[in-house]
Order: sequence, then structure tokens, then C-alpha cells
Amino acid sequence: MKRGYIFPGQGSQSVGMGRALAEEFGAARDVFAAVDDALDQKLSQLMWDGPESELTLTENAQPALMAVSMAVLRVLAENGIKLSDDAAYVAGHSLGEYSALTGTGALELADAARLLKLRGQAMQRAVPVGVGAMAALLGLEFEAVVEVAEQAEQGEEICAAANDNAVGQVVVSGHAAAVARAIDLAKERGAKRAMELPVSAPFHCALMQPAAEEMQAALAETKIVAPSVPVIANVRAAPVSDPEEIRSLLVEQITARVRWRESMIWLADNAAGNLVELGSGKVLTTMARRIDPRLSAQAISTPDDISAYLEENKGD
Repeated sequence: MKRGYIFPGQGSQSVGMGRALAEEFGAARDVFAAVDDALDQKLSQLMWDGPESELTLTENAQPALMAVSMAVLRVLAENGIKLSDDAAYVAGHSLGEYSALTGTGALELADAARLLKLRGQAMQRAVPVGVGAMAALLGLEFEAVVEVAEQAEQGEEICAAANDNAVGQVVVSGHAAAVARAIDLAKERGAKRAMELPVSAPFHCALMQPAAEEMQAALAETKIVAPSVPVIANVRAAPVSDPEEIRSLLVEQITARVRWRESMIWLADNAAGNLVELGSGKVLTTMARRIDPRLSAQAISTPDDISAYLEENKGD
């Protein structure tokens, strides 16, 4: 059975992630060493020992999460489960799209690490701390959140639906004052919860345009080839394979909404609703169950997860 492989985004990081993989598998150690070398940074030590405050910095969390996803994928490949044979489509949540592209061979591992480090730095540089904010609005339909965001905007202040994650789980992003108004408006409309998120910048909205320009320059100099498996682009919620289209969409992704709910429904509609989440945590696996009853998902992040998955798929 062909599957949809999915890769987590920011928020799935935790101190200690990947350590057990490195202790048990040489292929995982090779991935972490390659990422450390590419960044000229002991990122693996930060991942395993913390401090958490430094790991959660965007410029560290993004390449770190990609590294764990690639470590899991490499170990599976060494044991006979290759993404190009096993997956019909792949998708990644925000930075996870870089993991998906790396896993399919569209990006080199070292290039992906450097791009994600820069992406995190550029996103942080784009908006001074305290100017922007993000908030999760839970219990409202997506269309209602769009209306709330529009009403929250005043003057030149921006507020936009940034992450359409699951049914009743939408994140807004923009100027801090506008996001605060969106929280109040969402509560008035009957949101179950509406709370500001502990993030350092307002991702996936127009305020990120300076970061998009930095990434455009970096991506222009980066080799991208056709992926071995079509990648569901966050911006399109549909598959892409053309390298130049991928390059363009990665730039657009910085300021555009992450259409995750629609992406997962696309997979369900196209007989790839059996999902495998590779990397730290199981955030996307939990989301899948809320998005569409046709979706099933399992998360693989530890040596035990890998052993169980290999046993399940023996002889496939």
C-alpha cells in the first residue's frame, strides 16, 4: 500500500530528540554529524542537552527538526523501506516541507540545513520582537477565522489566517495589537479557546516579506532537482515536482498560509490517507485524526517506533 509521508514543523522540538536514534543507529549519527558540519555548529549537542530556551530559537529548531526527520528516514532506508518505493506523496508542515524535499532528494541535506538556519534567522530579523504575534483560535470554522482576522485589522495593522491546521484549529498572525483584537473577537464568536502563542515572530503573514526576500536570494543559488515523490506544497495544497516551481513556492511559503488541513484532505481524496509521520513528536498524527475520518496516521521518532514499523511492513 502506498502511503503519505509527513514531516513535522516548529513546535515539535524537545530536548533529547534524536539522542536514542544516534545511540542505536550509525545512519542516524551520520545525519546529525553532517548537519553539524554544514552549520559549523554542534547542533546535535544542543538538541540532546539543551538548554531548551536555545533549542526553541527558530534558527536552531528548524534545522534540528529536519535533522531528526532525516535520521529516521535514513534508518528506515537502511532497513529496506525507501521513501521512493513506499510513498505516493510527501508533505511537510512549514519547515517540514524542506524535510520532505530533502527526503525525496530534491534538496541536499547540507543545503537544507543551511537554508533552514538562514530561514529561522531571516524570520526573526524581519520583525522586531514584540511588534508581531500569533494566536491559536480553536473551535471556529476556517471561514469564521478569516472574517475575524479581517475585522481585527485597523489602519495598516495586519492580521491574517496563517496556519489552517485542522478542523477548528486555525492560527492567526500579524501585528500584536491586531492579533489581540482577533483573540477578543474570536471569543465573542464562541471560540472554545483563543490564546496567544509563545513564538518570537509573526510567521506566515505579510510581515515576513523581508524574510521572503532573503530566502529568494538564497534559494536562487541552491540546487533543486525533481523529487523522487511528488511533494504537497503548503501554499498549493497540491503536489509539485518541477524544481523551479518548488523554488518559487518555498519563497511564497514564508508569507503565505500553511494549508495543512486542505493538504491532508487532498491526500485522503487521492488514496494516500495512510500517513506516516517521520521525526520528533506526533503533532501531525494527532491533527490527522481531527481533519478527516479517512485519515489514519502513525508517528515514527524512536528506535522502538522504527522496530515496530519494520516488523509491520516485513515482506511488503
